[in-house]
Amino acid sequence: MLLNLQTSTRSSCGHGGHVVFQKPWINLQSGRSPLPLVGRSIPNQKKHKRFGVRCSTEGADAKAVASTAVSEVGRKETTAVKVTLTVLQTVEGYFSGISIQRGLDDIKELLGKSLKVELLSAQLEPKTGAEKESIKGFVHRSGQENQEVKYEAEVEVGSEFGEIGALSIENEHHKEVFVKDVVLEGLDVGPLRFSCNSWVHSKYDDPVNRVFFPNKAYLPSETPAGIKRVREEQLKALRGNGVGERKSYERVYDYDVYNDIGNPDSDEDLKRPVLGGQDRPYPRRCRTGRPRCQKDPLSEQRSSSVYVPRDEAFSEVKQLTFSTNAVSSVLHGLVPALQTAMIDSSLGFPLFSSIDSLFNEGVNLPPLKTKSFLRTLLPRLVKFINDAEQDILRFETPPTMDRDRFFWFRDEEFARQTLAGLNPCSIQLVTEWPMKSALDPEIYGPQESAITTEIIEREIRGFATVEEAIQQKKLFILDYHDLLLPYVEKVRELEGTTLYGSRTLFFLTPEDTLRPLAIELTRPPIGDKPHWRQVFTPAWHSTGIWLWRLAKAHVLAHDSGYHQLVSHWLRTHCCTEPYIIATNRQLSVMHPIYRLLHPHFRYTMEINALARQALINAGGIIESSFSPGKYSIELSSVAYDKLWQFDLQALPADLINRGLAVEDPTAPHGLKLTIEDYPYANDGLVLWDAIKQWVTDYVNRYYPEPSLVESDPELQAWWEEIRTKGHADKKDEPWWPVLKTPKDLVEIVTTIVWITSGHHAAVNFGQYIYAGYFPNRPTIARKNVPTEDPSEAEWEVFMNKPELALLRCFPSQVQATTVMAVLDILSSHSPDEEYLGSHIEPSWEEDPVVKAAFEQFQGRLKELEGLVDLRNADQNLKNRNGAGIVPYELLKPFSEDPGVTGKGVPYSISI
Repeated sequence: MLLNLQTSTRSSCGHGGHVVFQKPWINLQSGRSPLPLVGRSIPNQKKHKRFGVRCSTEGADAKAVASTAVSEVGRKETTAVKVTLTVLQTVEGYFSGISIQRGLDDIKELLGKSLKVELLSAQLEPKTGAEKESIKGFVHRSGQENQEVKYEAEVEVGSEFGEIGALSIENEHHKEVFVKDVVLEGLDVGPLRFSCNSWVHSKYDDPVNRVFFPNKAYLPSETPAGIKRVREEQLKALRGNGVGERKSYERVYDYDVYNDIGNPDSDEDLKRPVLGGQDRPYPRRCRTGRPRCQKDPLSEQRSSSVYVPRDEAFSEVKQLTFSTNAVSSVLHGLVPALQTAMIDSSLGFPLFSSIDSLFNEGVNLPPLKTKSFLRTLLPRLVKFINDAEQDILRFETPPTMDRDRFFWFRDEEFARQTLAGLNPCSIQLVTEWPMKSALDPEIYGPQESAITTEIIEREIRGFATVEEAIQQKKLFILDYHDLLLPYVEKVRELEGTTLYGSRTLFFLTPEDTLRPLAIELTRPPIGDKPHWRQVFTPAWHSTGIWLWRLAKAHVLAHDSGYHQLVSHWLRTHCCTEPYIIATNRQLSVMHPIYRLLHPHFRYTMEINALARQALINAGGIIESSFSPGKYSIELSSVAYDKLWQFDLQALPADLINRGLAVEDPTAPHGLKLTIEDYPYANDGLVLWDAIKQWVTDYVNRYYPEPSLVESDPELQAWWEEIRTKGHADKKDEPWWPVLKTPKDLVEIVTTIVWITSGHHAAVNFGQYIYAGYFPNRPTIARKNVPTEDPSEAEWEVFMNKPELALLRCFPSQVQATTVMAVLDILSSHSPDEEYLGSHIEPSWEEDPVVKAAFEQFQGRLKELEGLVDLRNADQNLKNRNGAGIVPYELLKPFSEDPGVTGKGVPYSISI
């Protein structure tokens, strides 16, 4: 194999002109010497220097060509450099499909003219200060192993060329190719690696070459002079021009508001307000540039696929195990099948044994064209019964139910899960008494809570007075009163759902467990109905007990909605997207902070696009199955406006803000927990400290002097853009951290890393474990409590068969089974999951200081693994150990297996 490379002056876009081959060659991969072709002259062609090429085949012709080439450069000292480019075979890329274009591409492969590589010098010409002429030419296919296709060339690089600072690739195929890496061997400094892991578009889609930089990280001020312009222009290209509809092969990152949730052109009832702006503050999403709706010019038209920058898309392993196919199969295959099987979509479960049958017997699915597809894609859920030749939907029994069938019924478990369950981020300390609302009393009724001193002291008699309990930090609350109350009237106008404002009070026992004390449900004045509220408490009489259980069902529906819309979607998925966009727009891939953050952004934009397409969209899973209904995402905007602060996303700050911890330099992690046995906080703080130490070591490696942070233009532009564009509606808030010192940078980056890894894992991967048996966490309450304006018939049902009243309040059969199927998917780890600390990024590995720091980080994560096991085995920790209790493992760093495991902290929000 022989490659004739030549130099050419780089154009303003970082890519040289066409290569002129004086003696082009074809490699027929037959083991014989290449066959020379007759070259054609090009009029007025600028004279170029040509570098000799070493041949992989021996022969007089090859030696003669090499000798001639070397003589033409005056026999200057040269180095033989082997270029190895690895392309992965992919379903969507070049190595797929049969077409006329594919035939043309195959000919180019045969000719060895399918991938052109250009090497760029890191230095400028010493005399003129201009960029040095680049070396360019084709690499040739040399072999294949498994899914990796190798392309190689051997080039002679003159000593005057200097260090190689970058390379570009031109893809002559008609389809994109996925380039894994490029390795240059034979250099004096050792192998030079370019870890690409990226799609390279076809030149027929975009004529501008794709540029890659070596694995070494550079601050902007340290960038080699020869590639400074290339670095700047790559960032400029990623920002785009803000106009036009984005194409699937593009890599443009830009901002837009959430104006694609609704679908008014399809149905007026599917129109939704734009989220983002003064009226409804919201983080920004990635701009797609789709046309506007005809019936609502403020809204963007929906499409079957949503643009994300090309490198943000799922890997093919992820696509096959989850992605759009799995969720779409639930929406477009499973849900219609369930609706057909159940006939009445509003029908509830008649008996609790009917709920149990979902795990034992399953639901028979009617004959559908998608049966086999569902069975293949959802093997945990859709089973094929050979003797009956019937597909059934049968759910795996969640570990919670498997250990204790009645776990969901117990008050102590209801309380325990506020500390060690799916949403451990809402419980907060009661600091004022009586509790008061901040809402307008003229509209929403009395501000002072109906939970009185007398009620509480009746429940905690023998322990303390209310005043003593507050002083001793013994009273805690789930407070969804002010957030939900303004939506009660709107939600109640929807069919099949209801809503209250709620407060739930807990008492901290001497054993460090929580005991539920009281639930307050409130309805504001609606029409001619006056303000209504009632306090429910645990009781010793059947009527009071069942009213308490119904009140708990409503609170659990509120907590489920808050968890999904705020703790999960808003705080992790939604608020992280602006960080990803700003990082790609303002930090070069050479920037050390880009290289640190990049693993934490894997797949997030794709999963967010999928969520807008099928989960949080108008009429989607969330709206059809959660209490706020069509106001669900709008409610998350209210939460963003009133509750979200960047500085409170850090775990220690969050705990302090909720009254669950106070600063204490003498305590572990510098915090004293208000509830010592708080599994989420205990494990989370160990993980937080491990992340922070790793980030500190990394930042100190690249910013040894404090002034380097403030003088880094890319870094400052990044932080400025996150605040003013990504979170534009909060740009003037005083709580944004300043970015002047390495300490500031450590705190900001640690917060982002924590949200994308630890926080997301804690609120995501336990979804099926805790909500798979939906009576434990109903997503919707469909009936009012029977004491609110009861009809004679409703009261009679409640008194004669209270169990039926509870079942009617729960989600319908279609709602419950749909959510259970989706939660099963969303709780699953992909086979290609990348767990925090499980592998080292190539750029980290090549720096000895960073590599050593990462190895220490890995060691701390392994210590956390063992610590979690020890804590779960400790019988004194009653919030994570006891009869029938599922161990708390959501912040255990690694999961040995894919699927629903309830443990494992991935680098990123990848599902």
